[in-house]
Amino acid sequence: MVQNDEKVYGVSKERLELLFDVGTFVELGAYTRRPTSPEEYESVVCGYGAVDGKLVFAFAQDSGRTKGAFGERHARKIADMYSLAVKNGAPVVGVFDSAGAVVYDGASALAAYGKVMKCVSDASGVIPQIAVIDGVCGGSAAVIASMFDLTVTIENKSKLYVNSPFAVGDEILKKGFSSANGLSAAEKATEADAFAYVKQLLGMLPQNNAEGAVINDLTDDINRLVGFDAESYDPEALMAQLSDNGRFVRVYKDYAENLCAGFAVFGGVAAGVVASDPKNGGVLDINAARVAAKLVSFCDSFSIPVVTLVNSEGLDVSAEAEGASYASELSRLAMAYASAENAKLTVVMGKAYGAAFTLLGSKSVGADMAYALEGAAISVLSPEASVAFVWNDKVGKDGATREEVEAEWKEKCASAAEAAERGEIDDVIEASELRKRICAALSMLAFKAEGKPSRRHAVMPL
Repeated sequence: MVQNDEKVYGVSKERLELLFDVGTFVELGAYTRRPTSPEEYESVVCGYGAVDGKLVFAFAQDSGRTKGAFGERHARKIADMYSLAVKNGAPVVGVFDSAGAVVYDGASALAAYGKVMKCVSDASGVIPQIAVIDGVCGGSAAVIASMFDLTVTIENKSKLYVNSPFAVGDEILKKGFSSANGLSAAEKATEADAFAYVKQLLGMLPQNNAEGAVINDLTDDINRLVGFDAESYDPEALMAQLSDNGRFVRVYKDYAENLCAGFAVFGGVAAGVVASDPKNGGVLDINAARVAAKLVSFCDSFSIPVVTLVNSEGLDVSAEAEGASYASELSRLAMAYASAENAKLTVVMGKAYGAAFTLLGSKSVGADMAYALEGAAISVLSPEASVAFVWNDKVGKDGATREEVEAEWKEKCASAAEAAERGEIDDVIEASELRKRICAALSMLAFKAEGKPSRRHAVMPL
């Protein structure tokens, strides 16, 4: 009998060993051979195993064997694996590395791509799917990889494109191109780093859409106080303070400069995070809106709670934004929050001006709870613009300076307390208590149910 090590060949075996717990991988369709080359095993390895003790399915293409040629049996192996993954409610990791379809196969090769596209589409929102680009992933394969929930690329190794570099230029192969343009959630230096990142992500995600929020063992003090500058914090450094033992995995860092998005654990509850980055005013530009909408929608599909930290001076005021379907992108963000039924907690950290306050998880678009830090400012316009627009006549009156009038506006018309009086903020809290309040809220909200719970009948009194 052929030994397993001979079937899980070369590069594919090495890649899968980086993902799965030692000795747990089991191959599926191990003896499938290429129809036109019976001496060759099919150039994709499919199977399942444990990743940190959790069931995960995976396929890994191998360009070292017939250049990873994609054909009907190649697609069938992946489709059969997908069927098992969905039936067992377990995530799929796809490792892409193929030179493309077998040209001689014609329509059947094109249909093979379509078959895998349908598998990925049918599984979307049912099980998490993560793609790793570990070589060439072009044409229809790039479409398939982009259909996954999250895609990870590797520096100087990943080649993710629809049209060949020969046709559109070598720019698309440069370091950081995929992550800078939102094609990948992260670009890592090495294969080992990429698979370690995938394992971190899998640890934050439920197995399927029926499992609900991931609850971890509590290994950190939920009442631990934190210290940070509410005006100029670094969002990643802040997440290291707020999350359990600093557990935070960021996504789309190179794509959305004004937004910090990812997954973190608060009081044992794994949650998605959407956080404004105040260093550029936290402006809600197109890329930030896209990433926020993507994360909220993904989390809602799997009942993952979302924590939104708002510190934004407002929207992007530029002709470039208006010419790039800005309103459409903002509408997608509004719909993501408004339609999401998962638990949603929002905290106004500093500035929340104009539509940025509304769009980034306000109570009006569906947040279950909303807090604001002491000193936060919530206003239709910035205090400076508000004074110039409606209170300009107060400047100089009785010796009042513009700065004094702006401070008065912020206190009377833009304070967190004023927003709380109107019911748009549930509580005004101290910055040092931010972690404990997030943990408490998520503990209460994590398993919320939409609508009235069903019952057989009321309990009769004695």
